[in-house]
Amino acid sequence: MEEEFLLVDTASRRTVMRADAVLARVRDTELTKFHAELAGTQVEAATGPCTSVAALGDALSHARSMLTDAARAEGLELLSRGTPLKASAQSVVSDGARFHRVLDMYAGVVEDYEASGCHVHVGVPDRETAVAVLNHVRPWLPTLLALAANSPDHGYASWRIVQQSRFPGSGVPPLFADARDYDAHVARMVTCGTLVDTAQTFWFVRLASRLPTVEFRMADAATEVEGSVLQAALSRALVHTADQDIRAGKEPPAIRDDVLAAAVWTASRYGVDGAGVDPWQECRVPATALLDRLLEHVTPALEERDELKLVHGLVSARV
Repeated sequence: MEEEFLLVDTASRRTVMRADAVLARVRDTELTKFHAELAGTQVEAATGPCTSVAALGDALSHARSMLTDAARAEGLELLSRGTPLKASAQSVVSDGARFHRVLDMYAGVVEDYEASGCHVHVGVPDRETAVAVLNHVRPWLPTLLALAANSPDHGYASWRIVQQSRFPGSGVPPLFADARDYDAHVARMVTCGTLVDTAQTFWFVRLASRLPTVEFRMADAATEVEGSVLQAALSRALVHTADQDIRAGKEPPAIRDDVLAAAVWTASRYGVDGAGVDPWQECRVPATALLDRLLEHVTPALEERDELKLVHGLVSARV
């Protein structure tokens, strides 16, 4: 799992370009690795593989503690939120060849892009299974987004998703025939000049470029570790459920792309406390009704790992 954080000046509450100084004060451990991000106002902590939500929670808490101490030593605050309270007054792009390639391609879209997310990697046996999983989890992504909305601004529950929508291909991925089709689609977008390389896509869920995982990327950075743990438990349960459906020969849900786009917009606008879009019935419903349907869908997977009670408790604390 990867968590992105903002670095904030304690007096002005404005984000500051101090990632290098903070990262110099932390050391990688067996539990966690620390990384620079596109924005020099951000740092990232990435856990190693965890087989239980308890181990994941420990790893996330340990990483947050280390980064918090490092930030305080620099007179800064570590902020876990999808977007800053007060953005930097300058371009925030970090030094580095790839970062500058991104800046050259997307120009003003990334100059002030300080969006922090919570990314969940779920292990899968092979790439063909991974692509089939992508197809099956598509309808549930807006509900995961609504549950994780944590960047309230300009009347939106998740302003981060609005900012991310400026990038080409952002949102729910299309249906893919197989892994070859997936790779061809990404390569085609690189050839068309809308992606820097094949390691970059802006889909809410994708195949990781260096790991045998399905990567969920729609969630805003969570204020507390519990929010990240909830996203991880639900994401893994969705992958497990999709894998079972694939093995049973079930086809992925036939959901219209434009309806999914409407569901994403509605989730970012209202979060889990307002309206949602039912992608099956193609109409507005309470977002909590969609959340109930998601929990019902993944209940067998959660029960198998004895996580159902935990997830229901975390959801109750959020809703």
